Amino acid sequence: MPSIPGDGRAAANAAAVLRTVLTHGPAARSDIPKLCGLSPAAVSRQTTALLRTGLLREHPEPEQQPAERTAARPGPGRPRIPLDLHTGSLSGPLAVGLHIGVPASTFSLVDLRGRVLARRAFPHRGLSPEDRPAAIAAELGRFLRESNTAGRPLLGVGAALGGWVRPADGMVVRHDALGWRDLPLGAELSDRLGLPVCVDNHARAVAHAEILFGRPEARSSLLHLFIGNIVDAAFGIEGTVHQGPGAAAGDVAHLPVPGSPTPCACGRTGCLQASASDGVIGAEGVRRGIVPEPSVSLLVDAAATGDPRADRLLRERARTVGRAAALLLDVFNPAVMVIGELSSILYDGYLDEIREAAGDHGRYGRRIVTPHAGPAVLPVASAAVLLALHFRDPSGSHESARSHPVVLGGSQVPP
Repeated sequence: MPSIPGDGRAAANAAAVLRTVLTHGPAARSDIPKLCGLSPAAVSRQTTALLRTGLLREHPEPEQQPAERTAARPGPGRPRIPLDLHTGSLSGPLAVGLHIGVPASTFSLVDLRGRVLARRAFPHRGLSPEDRPAAIAAELGRFLRESNTAGRPLLGVGAALGGWVRPADGMVVRHDALGWRDLPLGAELSDRLGLPVCVDNHARAVAHAEILFGRPEARSSLLHLFIGNIVDAAFGIEGTVHQGPGAAAGDVAHLPVPGSPTPCACGRTGCLQASASDGVIGAEGVRRGIVPEPSVSLLVDAAATGDPRADRLLRERARTVGRAAALLLDVFNPAVMVIGELSSILYDGYLDEIREAAGDHGRYGRRIVTPHAGPAVLPVASAAVLLALHFRDPSGSHESARSHPVVLGGSQVPP
């Protein structure tokens, strides 16, 4: 894909046009200037360039657009053909998503609107920390070769995982559960796959996905609390996700939860990680005889089939998460708070429990929500690590992705 020529202002203009089409598309070119605040001439230049890169396309059905769209209705003279993101099933570009969890990795192919077209899980069973990156890259390469989307170019790989991750150089500074320290994950995956790779913490990845594809208020200010095997958080304001010095922001593992008596390895009691993480809750489920192995998914399944013990344990965790959420809401006061916790994503009753414990019903105006993608949150979020860069700067900063396009089904994905 060719790059968009121009200086930093042109790059900002291209991003403004692309985000406008993401929000309002399909949109007529003549309507885009008033939606994004640019001059018609600037919009004309950038739409032409974005069409050339393949990020935009002319909408194939210019007539009879939905009433809420901005495209023109049929009339005399030359019809105005609306523009939309290039998500065509035959040639639209895709982002590869890679979420690296503790028990397994998840691979995905995601289009420019954050829709998952293919996904696959890869269990880490039996893999040592040293062997894991190579095994993940090999299995991801196999997934790409076998995916039924031949002919579509890949923009690259967005990789998301817990712990301390430094996006600037793709370094996993610390991930205790995976046994990784100072691992150049981005470079290793890129070398093995022959694709550009962007790496970030999974809480920030979800924040990127919500800003791009979620509720409009998330673009104003957003707080995301991730509850899984790793517990962390992310904060975004005016469309930008905060990283902090060294990209170390978001470590809330030792946030003290009011009323929690659970001891933590750090020597204190009531730390959020020790009170609410998947590993802790799964192990408690085994101890209480609810499930045969430490798995929150099994607990959710048991609760769904009517086991009151599983339901009680999940509600206990929801209240713990809610009390932690209240502390973060008081500090950040975001327009929306997204909770990434499995039971509340799948069942509204647990989300209501979190809201109740956080005082969200009245005090915060029900600002606590679950991710817009629902159970597909991590496949979408990992791809959003890459897509966020393209929507922020489609002007050519990712030249490696455009100069060396990889086509699914071709020979360029390494065996």
